[in-house]
Amino acid sequence: MPRRCRLYLITPPEVPDVAAFTRELEQALDGGDVASVQIRLKSRDGVAAPDGHILELGRQIIARAQDRGVAVLINDRPDLAAGLGADGVHIGQQDMPYARARKLVGDGAIVGVTCHASRHLAMEAGEAGADYVAFGAFYPTQTKDPATRAELELLTWWQEMMELPCVAIGGITTENARPLVEAGADFLAVSAGVWGGPGGPGEAVKAFNTLFDELAT
Repeated sequence: MPRRCRLYLITPPEVPDVAAFTRELEQALDGGDVASVQIRLKSRDGVAAPDGHILELGRQIIARAQDRGVAVLINDRPDLAAGLGADGVHIGQQDMPYARARKLVGDGAIVGVTCHASRHLAMEAGEAGADYVAFGAFYPTQTKDPATRAELELLTWWQEMMELPCVAIGGITTENARPLVEAGADFLAVSAGVWGGPGGPGEAVKAFNTLFDELAT
């Protein structure tokens, strides 16, 4: 089967108007194939939104996304993911051990792990049972101050050596995505590159999918 990269959406770091964002998400999903949406309400310096706000957003968008076949993950919070009926959780290296997150969300859920630019961390996550590993940041990003910068060769090495899917993250737009796909990313995690797209989120998703179709191998 040909390898085709897919889009992994991440919410904006702040969603002051849940109803307005829900409409934007529907526009994005109307634009083309989206594999998953991660609810990540966290400021650039790492301060998370109140639980109540995360829960409010989750209750509005999870069922809508799932009805379209799009998985929804919660950043850092397996407890909220389980309570909301989300499809899984994404955890960072400073959040909690993989085993604890897996216990909270269950064997059938998705657990993804941030591995920065580390082959060692990625291999450990894979051996522990993670469903995917995330590498980055590949480009400067508006949503956080990345601890590391990752190189394209990391994606190529992982794709050649491992079967576990890898996600590229960090400042990705339709203009700079091509090298990441060509290097071997299975998914591109995108936030501002969709929500801040000049033609709106639907057009950005459409443009990403046009690129993915062109580069499918």
